Amino acid sequence: MSSKRGSDPGRKIVAENRKARFNYEIEQTFEAGIELQGTEVKSLRQGRSNIAESYAAEKGGELWLYNAYIPEYLQANRFNHETRRPRKLLMHKREIGKLAGAVQKEGKTLVPLKVYFNEKGTAKLELALARGKKIHDKRETQKRREWERDKARLLKSHG
Repeated sequence: MSSKRGSDPGRKIVAENRKARFNYEIEQTFEAGIELQGTEVKSLRQGRSNIAESYAAEKGGELWLYNAYIPEYLQANRFNHETRRPRKLLMHKREIGKLAGAVQKEGKTLVPLKVYFNEKGTAKLELALARGKKIHDKRETQKRREWERDKARLLKSHG
């Protein structure tokens, strides 16, 4: 299997939330399994899903992924899945408790970063415990990014 970006050689990234690192200050990342139906797995393998507007939340002692878009699998006929249904995330109970406590007590957010297939071919979700950035933090990030780009351009042209 190959990866879209040069991360781990065993990962095949299916969906990525690129704006998450701009909108949130990521403190810690976790790996969670996703409970999927058969047509969802086949559709994910085609690589057309979107997690840009999705989020995770705790409900009844379990973690759920909301608003993640996995398109219908065209060959499935009437046995297809709902495209934006809530999907259960599979994690250890202790980890779920830790994340739920951080969300409730400290006002943090659970942001999905990537959906990928691991070496065994299992669909996984990279989930981040994050704090929302303020507008001035976003501006600072933008300035730093532009400076790094300009600096690289200058170094390339002069040396």
